[in-house]
Amino acid sequence: MEGKWLIADRDLNEREGLKWLLKSSSIPVSKILLASNYQDFIVTFEKESPDIILLELDMVSSDNWSSFRDLIQIYQPILLLTSAEATFEKARLAIDLQALELMIKPFSATKVKSAYQKATKVLDKKQDSKAIPPLQFYKDLSYEELFISERAVSEDYKMAAFKIEHTKNLDVLYSFLTDYPFKEIHGIFPLNDMVVLLFKETCQNSKEQCQKSMRKWEEEFSDTLAIVVRYNKSPQESLKQKFIETQKMLEFTYYHGYRQIVEFKSTPKWIHIDPFLAPPEQRVWVDMLANHDIEGIKKWLYDEFLQLEDPYPDPGLVRIRLTSILAQIRRFMKTYDLDEQQNYEKEYRHIFHSILYDSVLYRSVQNLILFVQKLFLAAGSNPQMFKQDLVERGIAFIESHFANKDLKLEDVAKYVDRNPSYFSHLLISKTGKGFTDILSGIRLKEAKRYLLESNKPVKEVALLVGFHNPNYFSRIFKEVVGVTPREYRMNKKG
Repeated sequence: MEGKWLIADRDLNEREGLKWLLKSSSIPVSKILLASNYQDFIVTFEKESPDIILLELDMVSSDNWSSFRDLIQIYQPILLLTSAEATFEKARLAIDLQALELMIKPFSATKVKSAYQKATKVLDKKQDSKAIPPLQFYKDLSYEELFISERAVSEDYKMAAFKIEHTKNLDVLYSFLTDYPFKEIHGIFPLNDMVVLLFKETCQNSKEQCQKSMRKWEEEFSDTLAIVVRYNKSPQESLKQKFIETQKMLEFTYYHGYRQIVEFKSTPKWIHIDPFLAPPEQRVWVDMLANHDIEGIKKWLYDEFLQLEDPYPDPGLVRIRLTSILAQIRRFMKTYDLDEQQNYEKEYRHIFHSILYDSVLYRSVQNLILFVQKLFLAAGSNPQMFKQDLVERGIAFIESHFANKDLKLEDVAKYVDRNPSYFSHLLISKTGKGFTDILSGIRLKEAKRYLLESNKPVKEVALLVGFHNPNYFSRIFKEVVGVTPREYRMNKKG
């Protein structure tokens, strides 16, 4: 399939050399466009809508990065990148753009031609996939049989699901799988985030076939795959039930990552974890952040999230737990007014989005660590540039030490290195509340959580959240909430 190419490089010799290599190859090309700077690139791109772009990544400045990335995401051309910098940052940017290849200068003609061939194959797959009808029917099977109907089918098909990390390339994956020479295949069904394969009951090597297809895919394309193969015999189950189990197993890519194949007989169960940081954990995080202890933070996150073993916790609860940690980091940002700086605020939102939507856990953890490192550098490089927010620091200390029954205003004032009377004045000026009201509010909020999430007696809850006297706790609770702790628990759970 002939494609329209756009080559953008600031170096005239590089630009012409890349063009010559393309013209001298056997690759079918309809048009070759050139750009010598970023503005030329944008004008040509918007006017010509090229199929394949070969771009010098270094020509995109930080000021233009956001609009450039948006442009690439909207039009989704096949993207080849070059750079003179062999750095992690350049690799990260290439991954962010979902580039097919990143070539570091000076590069060989062989390397460039190989990248050209790979881009052409992807273009062919894209063009072929457009001609494929969205629904396929295989003899006695349709999408209804797979995902709606509960009736049993005549044959006990073996099921495999191929999940691609970047769903925008799903049509390429589907085209690849339909072309791949599978044996004893009965049907291939593309969905919005995966492709499901049905092998005949007589097929004895479905896993081996899937492994070989994965290797072939990785040879031709840069996107990563995860494959799940369901192998237990259960003719009494409908295809819909089998698909639900297979889909559930694919969620384990959150812990295992991609580039692997998992064979399973029964679906494991998630275990429950507390999605919020407990008071002792909050105190640890306040101390680590206050002391700029990046090594301690790394160890805590690695031990907490990257050493998990089967049975795994529900990914949704893990994501909530990560956002609970992010809330502590947010408090640190406010302490140094970093939340008022656009670049840090923008990255904070990016991290939040990463936690909610990244398909693998380790990536969210690494993003979190890198973000904290940047914040520490910003807060420590020139302390005079940052006005520490004493009230935010003080409230963070209260939130982490509220369970201490003897916590006093003097303790908090000492932590922020201010006179108690002066700090009390700051609290009231900024929040409209005094120390006692803030402490009680935090304690009552935590008490509500204990009442709803545990069966602990009211007396024990009172002690856990820092009240000396359970009767006083019950009285304050009713004054603020309107009902007694027991009534609150009964009303919410009933």
